[in-house]
Amino acid sequence: MAEHPKPNRLLQGTLILTVAGMVVKVIGSLNWIILSRVLGGEGIGLYQMAFPIYLLALSVSSAGIPVAISIITAEKVALKDYSGSKRVFKLSMGILAVTGLLLSLLVYFGAGWLIGHQIIRDSRAYYAIQALSPAIFLVTILSSFRGYLQGWQIMTPTAVSQIAEQIFRVGAMLFFAMLLLPRGIEYAAGGASMGAGAGAAAGLLVLLYYYWRLEKQQNDFADSAVAAEKNHEPVISMVRRIVKLALPVSLASIMLPLVANLDLLIVPLRLEAAGYTVEQATELFGYLTGMAVPLVNLATMATAALATSIVPAVSEAAVTGNMREIQQRTATAMRFANLVTIPAAVGLWVLAEPIATFVYHAPQASQVVRVLSFGVYLLGIHQVTTGVLQGMGHAVLPVINMGVAAVIKVVFNYYLTAVPSLGISGAGWATNADLGVAALLNYYFVCRYTGFQMDRKTLGKYLLAAAIMGICIDFLHLVTIKQGIGDAEATLLLIILAMLIYTISVILLGAVNEQELKRIPVVGAVLHRLFWRFGLNKN
Repeated sequence: MAEHPKPNRLLQGTLILTVAGMVVKVIGSLNWIILSRVLGGEGIGLYQMAFPIYLLALSVSSAGIPVAISIITAEKVALKDYSGSKRVFKLSMGILAVTGLLLSLLVYFGAGWLIGHQIIRDSRAYYAIQALSPAIFLVTILSSFRGYLQGWQIMTPTAVSQIAEQIFRVGAMLFFAMLLLPRGIEYAAGGASMGAGAGAAAGLLVLLYYYWRLEKQQNDFADSAVAAEKNHEPVISMVRRIVKLALPVSLASIMLPLVANLDLLIVPLRLEAAGYTVEQATELFGYLTGMAVPLVNLATMATAALATSIVPAVSEAAVTGNMREIQQRTATAMRFANLVTIPAAVGLWVLAEPIATFVYHAPQASQVVRVLSFGVYLLGIHQVTTGVLQGMGHAVLPVINMGVAAVIKVVFNYYLTAVPSLGISGAGWATNADLGVAALLNYYFVCRYTGFQMDRKTLGKYLLAAAIMGICIDFLHLVTIKQGIGDAEATLLLIILAMLIYTISVILLGAVNEQELKRIPVVGAVLHRLFWRFGLNKN
């Protein structure tokens, strides 16, 4: 039997998923560079035509059920109803197997229909669409295993499977793309699409191994008499619970691309109203959606991982009625979110131009990057509060809040983007308003249902530490310019120095106490000994 979660299990899971996410992004970035050289712009275009169909089918096939599996499994485990957790998993996986298979077949046999009805305008994307179809079934099954293991608050399987999936996906993409390139660019694009299925198969094998290990551990334990009675929960009741939890998550996942499409319709049009040409509007829109937004998502990778970890952690405490534990876990998550997103936001504000130059070779994007730096903090809070509400069974609230925020974003986009002095920055502020309203509404309901209150004193210390970091880095940036240090070297050096300055400032200000320092996964004990030796932890 998996051991009961330790006090720092939440942060351990977050760290594991964050590291895995970073590894996956690095591998993906390298792959995209190589694949672009193999396929060229035309081949990449064919691949990109097929990929949205795959993502849409995948979101429909899973429909938020993995999150529901995670929540219900955590509840069953908390009640020591281990057989019940397995029944939920098997029922959910049965549902996902059917929906995944149907969507896979629909995409495979519907590729010709999509081409014939000009939904996909280039007929050469036919092979890429068909090659992606098996991955829909495999990823859907894979997601059910991830949800189940996350319900046990075991995050290592998810992390390892993500890395394995990415490695095999990239390897297969490059292999089949180069193998089929002599037959034509459409075949090469189809070969690259085959990587999704290969990666999903590898990730699924990893998860099957961890599932087998967990099953083997469970065989050494028996359910209590009380739990055994609960195993007879009617199937129809379990299905209702799964649907009730999964539907809001599914709606939220659909709302994200919907809002993105609204941006596509409104922002370029309003930029033209502000006096920009069509070409200029397109370029500015690319700065926002293709450069600034990905940087915000990258900066909130840790809070995205935390949001995944917090769902089963809160759900476990909620089912036992342990409100104090819910408050403690919520407080831990919120403190962590503040700890990492505040300096990230300040750093992105100060280093907007060198980062935009280093990453995209587009210093012109720094204006909107600087505006969206506020979104790092807002998105981080939104992610964590969404996880807390989902864990408590209030999954519909974040969806409603996102809907309200989306309406506000549309209004702000329409008016602010058309202001000549703002332009694309107006769209950036509209995005901040969207994230801010959603985060604020989520936070209100978290406080209402958990009794949680933000520690304003500690928050103030985080803000002061980030301000110190920002002032120091701004000065050091000027020094690197005077010294003629290259953009890439200077940016990397400044980021490392920013992390160091912020860490020291936080500890000197007493924002992290001795016990919290020791509880930081992996590096906590080392940091504690280091700062004890220099007397920096005596707050």
